[in-house]
Amino acid sequence: MQNSLNPDEISYPIMESFYTLQGEGFHQGKAAYFIRLGGCDVGCHWCDVKDSWDAEKHPKINLTSIQELLSKESKTDLVVITGGEPLMYDMLPLTNNLVSNGYKTHIETSGAYEVTGNWDWFCLSPKKFKAPHESAFVAADELKIIVFNSSDFDFALQSAQKVNPNC
Repeated sequence: MQNSLNPDEISYPIMESFYTLQGEGFHQGKAAYFIRLGGCDVGCHWCDVKDSWDAEKHPKINLTSIQELLSKESKTDLVVITGGEPLMYDMLPLTNNLVSNGYKTHIETSGAYEVTGNWDWFCLSPKKFKAPHESAFVAADELKIIVFNSSDFDFALQSAQKVNPNC
């Protein structure tokens, strides 16, 4: 079934995008193009990108323009969607567009919303103060949890019990 939506009419608030090396996790050291979406209602006090929280501060960029940006700036076929909280948005149009143009799709998310999109790699970083949607545990290829105290460690152990066996 073909997506009948016009790529010029579908847009996402983009805080920043850049070519880099994946700095952490299973794919550490791989060349990647990061797209950081604006908008987040999770509100982690340790967040290092609080400027991403307000989606209205960031320009909405349509799928056609995102593809043009990738064609000009990316030196890899690996695209990481992060935020903010990317699952606040329907990720299917974006990921379908990326896949149809030959890109591998990775996401880094708290999983606070139902999973949408077509993902080659799903990095779940759940937060104990905003429970992840059950679909995020099922989709997870990687589990990443910030542990500051013993209750965080307990939360990490509980979360590890909920992910699929291949995570």
